[in-house]
Amino acid sequence: MDILLVEDSPGDVPLTLEVFQDANPSVGLHVAQDGTEAMSVLRREGSHANAPRPDLILLDLNMPKIHGRQVLSAVKSDETPRRIPILILTTSEADADIEKSYQLSANCYLRKPVELDSFEALVRGINDFWLN
Repeated sequence: MDILLVEDSPGDVPLTLEVFQDANPSVGLHVAQDGTEAMSVLRREGSHANAPRPDLILLDLNMPKIHGRQVLSAVKSDETPRRIPILILTTSEADADIEKSYQLSANCYLRKPVELDSFEALVRGINDFWLN
């Protein structure tokens, strides 16, 4: 199972990697630090030419360069990656963000908890529901 984590927060990336490795060591977690890099990974462009096709995308909304909603829209309108489930994993609680994400065909909208224990529980829940 390969997951593409699209996340620009330098603190959230290592934490997510660590929790997924603890929950399921067989998961390959690949990181794109912004929307532009995520699209390169999904299109297998440049240095990402040999990137594995992810089985699941964890997508932050608020990112530099290309916003998460733009990535979501591009993926869901492209025939090749359209079927990859996309879970929005963000700090935003805004109703407009939630509604727009589902309009763009997000499979799930999850708010990142601030507390470490809650974040670990969320990642374990993602692993249990989506990967097992």
